[in-house]
Amino acid sequence: MTRPIRLARPLWESIIKRDLEIDLGRAGDLTTDATIPADACTTASVIARAGGRIAGIQIACAAFTMLDRQVDVTLHYDDGDDAETGTVLATVSGPARPVLTAERTALNMLGHLSGIATATCDVVRLVEGTGVRIAETRKTTPGLRVLEKYAVRCGGGSNHRYGLDDAAMIKDNHIAVAGSIGSAIEAVRRNVGHLVSIEIEVDNLDQLEEVMQHQIDVVLLDNMTTDELLVAVAMIDGRAIAEASGGITPDTARAIAETGVDVLSMGWLTHSAPNLDVALDVVF
Repeated sequence: MTRPIRLARPLWESIIKRDLEIDLGRAGDLTTDATIPADACTTASVIARAGGRIAGIQIACAAFTMLDRQVDVTLHYDDGDDAETGTVLATVSGPARPVLTAERTALNMLGHLSGIATATCDVVRLVEGTGVRIAETRKTTPGLRVLEKYAVRCGGGSNHRYGLDDAAMIKDNHIAVAGSIGSAIEAVRRNVGHLVSIEIEVDNLDQLEEVMQHQIDVVLLDNMTTDELLVAVAMIDGRAIAEASGGITPDTARAIAETGVDVLSMGWLTHSAPNLDVALDVVF
């Protein structure tokens, strides 16, 4: 895979700062401050307790240096790398208090993002050879969308739209209020810039037939069977990107990909992917 470009610090710094503030509360780390001398130093290893695709290692480890610039972090793995069980992903050394205080913030972020990357990687491998792209949706954790979509890229997936402002997506409720598929498409076409892609969601082949009478960039084929998808792809015939969505799982991804659609969008990649098990072990 092509390794993703690391996210610029302004995109994630405030998120780590916020998480540290939540953990520190009003009085700081009562346990660490009471048990660890202020001048104590330590070295600890960030370890993958399970194998998977790594995402967010630099972002997560910034929690240590954000508390104390004297903490030194050495990364042994980068985002987009695959790590086996027991792998040392990073070494953290320096003042002991900030290392222990930032532990949970760092591990929460690393485990969450690596879990998304691992789940994405697994699905990408399942559909290998079909030419299908795997994407997430906007079903993301509030406040973490940029990071979760980055994790999908680390897993070899592609990103769907980031928000309501970077692409137009006409859904059933838009059509219901606008009055018809045609009126909704034409209204969007009149009101968005020439660089904005327009996607429309359809639930059945009758809707698709009507949609294909208009100029459209992407058609979202929602909750269709594989037989319906085969017909839908033939109807679209390359005139628009065919995106399958709705309840797609690793068990069904390959069969859906083989219908000839271009994209599989899977909300569970961000809202339900299990965390990758990671830990911080003090060496001395």
